Amino acid sequence: MKINPSEITPERLFYLSRRQFLVGAGALTMSTLFLGGCRGKGPEPPPIGAGYCDSVQASRSTDELGDSLTPCQSVINYNNYYEFTTSKEDVADLSRNLRTSPWEIEVGGLVNKPRVYDVDDLRQKFAPEERIYRLRCVEAWSMVIPWLGFPLAKLLKEVEPTSKAKYVRFETLYDPEQMPGQKGLSFYQWPYVEGLRLDEALHDLTILATGIYGKSLLPQNGAPVRLVVPWKYGFKGIKSIVKIDLVEEMPTSLWMATASNEYGFYANVNPEVHHPRWAQSSERRIGELERRPTLLFNGYAEEVARLYQGMDLRKFF
Repeated sequence: MKINPSEITPERLFYLSRRQFLVGAGALTMSTLFLGGCRGKGPEPPPIGAGYCDSVQASRSTDELGDSLTPCQSVINYNNYYEFTTSKEDVADLSRNLRTSPWEIEVGGLVNKPRVYDVDDLRQKFAPEERIYRLRCVEAWSMVIPWLGFPLAKLLKEVEPTSKAKYVRFETLYDPEQMPGQKGLSFYQWPYVEGLRLDEALHDLTILATGIYGKSLLPQNGAPVRLVVPWKYGFKGIKSIVKIDLVEEMPTSLWMATASNEYGFYANVNPEVHHPRWAQSSERRIGELERRPTLLFNGYAEEVARLYQGMDLRKFF
């Protein structure tokens, strides 16, 4: 079945109004305005997670480049999560009842010690640490988020990949009863699948996140555990992970299967390589009005450029 590109990432969700992009500037107040623009007339309910953001914390207010953290209300009320809906503003409401406990993650494939981890045991075994990372969406908007998580390398080393393992394949929960988008958006090849090369997965910047702003993740942000790879576009950050396999062949992600002409495996942030529908040379930081230049590898080139030595980066989206 041929997919119309407009069905893949609706352009109306990218070309947001000035009012919508003021979200976060005034934290709760502005976030309420942002959500109000997508609802009908009448009294507005409180934003999802209003209490969640009352006592959040981070070790500092900027990232290593001096960019301010995106306000918590913006982070939890503006999300891409097609398992629920294509509307960023409605994800929080539609996902609020997702059952995230108990939760198990199966880790196997080409490993010597396959295991099934309970997510609570995972949090205790690998103590979470704060990582303040920039998040760059392929739709040319961005955030700065204080994640809580641990390096994926710690988990992979414990299961001992074999010499045949070349890639890591990730899989999201498949539960259409809880995730209405898996029924309504039937042209996608559910469940959501993503992948990394093994050396990318073992890099210290790559983490499994279990929280933001000092608190456990909410469903709309990928609870209870999600992948964060800060030098790649946000769609690589698979949410609500239930399975991790070490494999020999490059995995085919959901987006590659849906639109191979638009989405590739690597998806490294590169201002010189444009998506067919979105120029990547600049971006709009949520909470700001003016655009800013996009940085190669999202500003992490010093740490990760060595992974791609000898590769023509212009050929890889």
